[in-house]
Amino acid sequence: MLVDSPPEQSPPRPAQPPPAPRRRNAARAAGLLASVVLLLLVVVASVAVGARQIPLDQVWHGLFHDTGTRNDVVIQDLRIPRTVLGLLVGVSLGLAGAVMQALTRNPLADPGLLGVNAGAAAAVVSASSFLGVTSLTGYVWFAFLGAAVVSALVYLLGGSRGATPVRLALAGTAITAALSGYINAVVLLDTAALDKMRFWNVGSLASANADVVRQVAPFLAAGTLLALGLARPLNAMAMGDDTARSLGTNVSRTRVLSMVAVTLLCGAATAACGPIVFVGLMMPHVVRAITGPDLRWILPYAAVLSPVLLLGSDIVGRVVARPSELQVGIVTALVGGPVFIYLVRRRRMAQL
Repeated sequence: MLVDSPPEQSPPRPAQPPPAPRRRNAARAAGLLASVVLLLLVVVASVAVGARQIPLDQVWHGLFHDTGTRNDVVIQDLRIPRTVLGLLVGVSLGLAGAVMQALTRNPLADPGLLGVNAGAAAAVVSASSFLGVTSLTGYVWFAFLGAAVVSALVYLLGGSRGATPVRLALAGTAITAALSGYINAVVLLDTAALDKMRFWNVGSLASANADVVRQVAPFLAAGTLLALGLARPLNAMAMGDDTARSLGTNVSRTRVLSMVAVTLLCGAATAACGPIVFVGLMMPHVVRAITGPDLRWILPYAAVLSPVLLLGSDIVGRVVARPSELQVGIVTALVGGPVFIYLVRRRRMAQL
C-alpha cells in the first residue's frame, strides 16, 4: 500500500523590511551622499576664497606645485590648515550637540550646557594670567584640560552612576555660572588676560596652523568614533531608562561614554578655536527635520552638515569685510540666531 508522502515544505524566506522603510532609508542614504558632495564643494571654496584674492590657477599652483611664492605660502600655510581645522571642529561640534541633546533629552542642549566651554575658558584665563602662556599651541592644552576636569566634575555632581539628564543639566549650569564669575574677576584685574580672552572668546579659525591641527586631531578623531558608536544605546535611552535597560542597554556606561565623547569633541574644538555658538545647537535640529529621531542617521548627517555651516560661515566672514575678516564665531551667531528661532517656532521641531 502506497502512502502519500507529505508535500515538501519550501525553506522559510528571510524577512524583508516593508517597502516604506526601505524607501525611507534609500532617501536618507541619497541625502547623506548629497550632503557629502556639498561638503566637498565648501572645502574647495574654503581653500580658493579668502580675504586675499588669488586667481584659481594660482590656487591650483599652490596646492600641487608649491614654489614658495607669496600666494603658495597663503595656500599651504594659511588656508589649508584653516580649512582642515574648520572641517574637524565642525564635525566635532555637530556630533557633540547631537549627543548632548540625546543624553540630556533637552533639545536646547549645546556644548556650553555641561560646562565644557566654561572649563576651557577658565583654564585659558588662568594659564594666560598666572603662568604667562601666550601662544595658541601653549594654552590649547590648558583649555582641553579645563574642559575635561569640568566635565568630570559635572558628572560627579550630577550623581555619578545615578546621574539623570536633569541633574547633569543643573550641575553644568551651576558650574558654568561659578566659572563665569571667576573668569570675569580675572580678566578685569589682568589686562593681558582680557586681551587674550577678547580674541579667543569670539571663536575664530584665523590662527589655525599645522601644529594646532596635529595637536587636536587625535582627540577629535577618538571623540568622533566614540560618538558614532553610541547611536544605538542612545536611541534606546530616548525611550526612558527602564525601557533602555529592558532592551539590554547599560545606562550608566552609556552616560559615562557620552560624557567622554562630549569632552573629547568639545574640549579639543573649544581649545583650538574658542567657543563657536549655534553650530552644535542648531545643526542637530536641522538634521532631525530630515532624518527623524533615529540617531543612527542623525549623527552621520550632523557630522557632514555641521562643517558645511562652519566653513561656509568662515568663507562669508573672509569676503564681506575685505581686506579684513569677520571671525567665524560672529558669523555663526548672526546667521544661526534667526534660523534657529525659525526652526523652534515650527511645531514639529518643538520636541526631540
